Amino acid sequence: MEPIAHLVKVSVPNYLAGLPIPNSIGGWFRLGVRDWFALLPPTAFLAGLGYMSYRAFCPLGRPACLGRVNLKIKKDIPKVVDTVDIEDISEKAVFCRCWRSENWPYCDGTHGRHNNQCDDNVGPLIITKKE
Repeated sequence: MEPIAHLVKVSVPNYLAGLPIPNSIGGWFRLGVRDWFALLPPTAFLAGLGYMSYRAFCPLGRPACLGRVNLKIKKDIPKVVDTVDIEDISEKAVFCRCWRSENWPYCDGTHGRHNNQCDDNVGPLIITKKE
């Protein structure tokens, strides 16, 4: 614990005290190149810490993309399973894989909106019947 205590009580405060932080707004314009380079490491650290905090606590404007995949289909049962008889398919069937279709289990193109909102690339499952 002694090295950590020394770091927190002595090293970090001494480092921060030595940074060329001006007392006024005009002082920022009088900083030299060496001063700006001295400010890069703590600025990068604070920017990284801020970015990680933002990513951890903010939903990035995409609340529908976090957490559950299935938001509304058959929520009253523990596992959604659908069966389609291959004989019922005339030539082609297009099935939803994004769980957002209003015509479940068939695709209605809702994945396009989902992909735009969530920066995703999901598309339908297309089954064709060869004669």
